[in-house]
Amino acid sequence: MNRLTYWLLIALCAAVEVWGQIIGNRDVLLIGAIAGFGVIAVARLLYRADRYEEFTEASEERGAEG
Repeated sequence: MNRLTYWLLIALCAAVEVWGQIIGNRDVLLIGAIAGFGVIAVARLLYRADRYEEFTEASEERGAEG
């Protein structure tokens, strides 16, 4: 997930939260908050998976040298 996609999804979730406050519907507000936390969680998982791939590639290269 690139930064633009991440920030657009976070902005969309924030807009849903604000809309929920404006119309006075707490369920919509909570849906926006939960979706925002989901976006953050998925971004962190993708980042961790990317770092893990880099780590395994580096360790394979070191193993091939030795």
